[in-house]
Amino acid sequence: MNIQAPAIRTVEDFLRWNEGREGKREFVNGRIVEMVTGGTERHAELMLLLAMAMRSRLAADDYVVTASDYAVKTPWGVRYPDVLVKPRTDGTSASLATTDSLLLAEILSPSSLATDFSEKAEEYTALDSLKHYLVLSEEEPRVWLWSRGEDGAFGKPEMIAGREESVELTGLGVTLALASLYRDIA
Repeated sequence: MNIQAPAIRTVEDFLRWNEGREGKREFVNGRIVEMVTGGTERHAELMLLLAMAMRSRLAADDYVVTASDYAVKTPWGVRYPDVLVKPRTDGTSASLATTDSLLLAEILSPSSLATDFSEKAEEYTALDSLKHYLVLSEEEPRVWLWSRGEDGAFGKPEMIAGREESVELTGLGVTLALASLYRDIA
């Protein structure tokens, strides 16, 4: 559903307008788009486990790890990824959005599947700072990983499946075991 708000024309207008409002929405191609809220228990748990895994593997003095309430500015507007990792910089703790994400992750749900693999993949991989875009299935130990190559470009996503597998986030020097992320998912 789109909200009609003619006074909101820019990303900054949207961020100021959206701050403190109930519900969730994104700003895409100049339009305010309502987001689905009230995800499944698996979705919430997987998001938390991924954020905690990233937080435990990255130096807190060097990186910020957030889950779903902090925005990323994209070439198309503003998105709220499920998990975001960015460098820690002085003086930005009160910011409403970042332009320097290193990792963005989305947990698949039936309502987000098409967007996560198309629009968001295109938007996120267009960010100069981004090293990895990760999409996680909430149903089984299966992830899709887009990584920036040595040539600076993103190739096709790599699908990694099975509890015994790991995800190599080489741009961050982090390895994530799927068995750990999916430990409580049958």
